[in-house]
Amino acid sequence: MGHLVAVLVALIAVEHLGFLVLEMFLWRKPIGLKTFKMTQEVADSSAVLAANQGLYNGFLAAGLVWGLLAPESQTVSILTFFLGCIVIAGVYGGATAKATILFIQGLPALVTLVLLRVLGA
Repeated sequence: MGHLVAVLVALIAVEHLGFLVLEMFLWRKPIGLKTFKMTQEVADSSAVLAANQGLYNGFLAAGLVWGLLAPESQTVSILTFFLGCIVIAGVYGGATAKATILFIQGLPALVTLVLLRVLGA
């Protein structure tokens, strides 16, 4: 796997760790309210769902880190799976929640996935 793909995967992992922090720990705080354009009432009523979503983003980040640290013979398969999951989540989120999710989450993962598959291990 090339350095470019490894850097892109690492950046996507950091992005998903950021989502974890926002959704699990900052959802009800001023930064969470501003980021997601919510009232305190909406944040309070959806905090459990957001924390669950943040946990899933943490699993995606962990999978990407696993792929980066795995033996080279497993790297492409692991990263293909987790990047594919992120692309699907980005498409779904873009279609059902907010269109920008497609570009913030889905597009970087798609570009990285294509580069991974073209450049290989």
